[in-house]
This record gives sequence, C-alpha cells and structure tokens, in this order.
Amino acid sequence: MDRRSIIKQAGIAGVLAAGVAPAVHAQAAVRWRLASSFPKSLDTIFGSAEKMSAAVKAMSGGKFEISVHPAGELMPAFGVVDALQADTIDMAESAAYYFTGKDPIFAFSCAVPFGLTTLQMNAWKDHGNGRKLLDAFFEKYNFRTFSAGNTTTQMGGWYRKEIKGVADLKGLKMRLGGGVFGEAMAKLGVVGQNMPAGDVYQALEKGTLDAVEFVGPYDDEKLGFNKVAPYYYYPGWWEGSADLEFFVNRKKFDALSPENKAILEAATRWAAMDMTSKYQTVNPIAIKRLVANKTQLKAFPKAVMDAGFKASMEVFAEHEAKSPEFKKIHQDMRAFQRDQILWNRFSEFPFNQYMNSVKI
Repeated sequence: MDRRSIIKQAGIAGVLAAGVAPAVHAQAAVRWRLASSFPKSLDTIFGSAEKMSAAVKAMSGGKFEISVHPAGELMPAFGVVDALQADTIDMAESAAYYFTGKDPIFAFSCAVPFGLTTLQMNAWKDHGNGRKLLDAFFEKYNFRTFSAGNTTTQMGGWYRKEIKGVADLKGLKMRLGGGVFGEAMAKLGVVGQNMPAGDVYQALEKGTLDAVEFVGPYDDEKLGFNKVAPYYYYPGWWEGSADLEFFVNRKKFDALSPENKAILEAATRWAAMDMTSKYQTVNPIAIKRLVANKTQLKAFPKAVMDAGFKASMEVFAEHEAKSPEFKKIHQDMRAFQRDQILWNRFSEFPFNQYMNSVKI
C-alpha cells in the first residue's frame, strides 16, 4: 500500500500513530492563510482551526502550513466569503448561515429551524446528498466545504425577561444567527440583529439587545452572558445541531497535490471530531456552574415551540416558491430527516428516554 492510500484509509490518528510521513519531499512548500469568523477566546470553535493546522503541518512534514487568523485580524468576521471569491485568502472557518443575506441556501450547510441533529447532519453530508448538493451551490462563491465540528443541539439563548408565551417575543431585540431562523422569528415579532460574538455582551449590558442566542453553556459562559441576562432557555429549536465548517478556496484546493488534498481532508475530519467531542465534555460541566451561579434555566413553553414550528414551515414554503434550488435541497434534507426520525424511534430516543428516568 502506498503512502497516499495509508493517509486516506487511516486518517490522521492512524498516520501519526504509525509515524508515516507523506511523500511530499519533492514538492514545493505550500503556505496558506485561514481567516476565522470567530475570536480566539472561543477556544472550542477557534481551536478546531488550530488543531487542523497543526495536523496538516505534522502530516506533511512541514511542507504544507496553514496560518490561522481570528476574526478581525485579516478581515471582519463576516468578510470571509467575499475574500474567498476574490482569491485573497485560501481558507476560512465560519458558520454558513451567517451569509444567508447572499442566499438563504447557505443556512442548510450549518443549521435550519427544526433541522437535523449532529449525527443526522454528519450522515446527510457524508453519505446522503447533503455535501454534494451544497458544494455544487457553493461553486459560484469559489469554495468547497469540510466540516470543522458540530456544536450539537444548542441552547435557546439568554433573555433579560421571562418568556411565558408568544406575546413576550413581540418587539424583543435579539441577536440571531440570521437566515431562515431570523425570518421565522420575525414572524413572531422578534427584531433580529446579526452581529459577531465579540460585540454582543456590551449590547446586552446596555439594553440595546434584550436577548441573545449563541451556542451553549461553555461558550456562553466564556462570553459572560449570564452576568447581564438571568434567564437561559432551551432547547434551541433553530439549531438541532450547528455544523461549523472550513470553507476552502476551490482554485487553491484544485491546485493541491493528491497527497496534500488527502492530508487536508484527514486533518479537517480530525479537528471536527475533536470539536464535537469537546462540546459534549465541557457543556454539562458549564451548565452546572451557571445554575450554581443563579442562572434561571427554563424550557420554552410548548406554545412558543409550536409557534416557532409554524412560522418556520411558512418561511421554508415561501423560499421554495421563489427558488427551485432551495426547494431541491430542502426537500432532500427533509426526506433524509424523515428516515432518521423513524430509526430514532427504535434506537436513541427510547434508550435516552429510559436513561433520563433512572438514577445512575
């Protein structure tokens, strides 16, 4: 078996464990720049890019290096797609739904309301039609994607006042991820604002925001939202999972050698798995700290969930009527989801339901 096959089949863990160095000695050195949409303080998300970069360097014997830059260093957080189109960066790390102002289809690559869970998203992208359909769409923006890690099901955000019913959402000024979710919330009377994570605390503290949704306990605690908003709601029905991604300049990717393409894919998979596993580890610990520090943890009333579902389905129908491409991707995702829900009835759901009812 040649070295390229070893890299593809074993992945980074196997390659590093075996001490295998790819045959890149005769190749010219490759130096890339990655711009992230996230600050360094979000060590779980930003850390995925750092892990990927370190793995690429290790597996290539230093012949392929990717420098990693936090939001604001090379460009603003939401400037990465334009930079990829202009060929001014080689790679980015971001959340696709930040760019639904360009096209609402972007949201499917990260999260949509009442969408896929983490396992379902991975399956749809890797073994369903998800990544194939989405990367075909992203061609017009000059990039292709690799997962950078999934946050898993997110929380429903921080609120300065209690949400007892749908009426409490009317006029609420809320930081939202944007896109389809923002449109659904607008139907419920929420005034959505899309802003980088680093700007949110001050806006919430000053009262220019009434609420914020971001990720979950670990990241939210780091950003200090619990200090300025006492109510923490769940679940984030707009993000049954959120797949963060590496956007790779298509021209630069196509120019890579087969070995370096395999190295990059192995490194991104390693980093994505690590991010998701880390979130599963740190979120339970963080939520216990938050509750111990007087955070009021509350479930959304069913009426709010039902209203959110109805509004979301209306938004999907509106976009389907305007865009055949949106309809194609949405319908493919929902068909995949229906099978996943069927299987879940006999697998994880009854198991988790039972485990939630017993003391261990």
